[in-house]
Amino acid sequence: MIDLGIVIVNYNTSALLRDCLQSIRESEGDLTIKTCVVDNASRDDSVQMVRTEFSEVHVIASEKNGGFAYANNLGLRHFGFGEEGTDVPRYALLLNPDTKVAPTALKTMIDFMDATPAAGAAGPKLVLPDGTLDLACRRSFPTPEISFYRMVGLSRLFPRHEKFGRYNMTYLDENKLTEVDSVVGAFMMVRAEAIAQAGLMDETYFMYGEDIDWAFNIKQQGWKIFYNPSATVLHIKRAASRHSSKAQVEFYRAMRIFYDKHYAATTPLWLHLLVVAGIQLKWKLAILQHASGQQ
Repeated sequence: MIDLGIVIVNYNTSALLRDCLQSIRESEGDLTIKTCVVDNASRDDSVQMVRTEFSEVHVIASEKNGGFAYANNLGLRHFGFGEEGTDVPRYALLLNPDTKVAPTALKTMIDFMDATPAAGAAGPKLVLPDGTLDLACRRSFPTPEISFYRMVGLSRLFPRHEKFGRYNMTYLDENKLTEVDSVVGAFMMVRAEAIAQAGLMDETYFMYGEDIDWAFNIKQQGWKIFYNPSATVLHIKRAASRHSSKAQVEFYRAMRIFYDKHYAATTPLWLHLLVVAGIQLKWKLAILQHASGQQ
């Protein structure tokens, strides 16, 4: 049986993808690992590079850029996830092309999942090139209250506060194993049984939000999600989006989708209006910024 099926969604990041695949190739441990790269209609040489240099990797060359969830689902279906009566890997891993896994990282994460049967998903300690923690690697669900603290800046002003710092759980020791609401799709290991119960990713999202939405669905099925700092992975963050205005537009679009899907129906009217107004304002500003940048 395959221990791990890795899905890497790529968009115009050939050089980084090469480094990522090489780090997987150099992984240690007695594991059976298969990798699938889903290319989202890149304009660079990504597809040819993988086919030439990494013959062991399966490539899906999508003719359209359908977004992160769409592409990940293509890769997950390649391994049989989401289909009844098929043998699938014990675990699936969503992995960004702008990551490098340490030689022992994959084995460490699989050993943790094997030893923690309640874990439906887990993520490692993601470290940025400057050595600091990628704050997105451990998160709380963006409830109306938590989202409000983020939008008004309280989470940045008081990152160590147990109430205001919940968005990225910045009040916790970054080296402590912790049960969390969600880890990030840059490295998200998910148990096959959890996928069978929660289903695949919601393709309504284009970029951002789909990983935390998936985590929400996984936890609704009774599984736990963990941040496991005993494994460390380098994350050269936002290599494809490069902090673009388009990325900001998609961030606030995803925030609105998540809120409408999971919280709108149960939020008091006064708070609902406040949350929607805040998201819409940020969203409109991002759209205007994106439009002005294209002129």
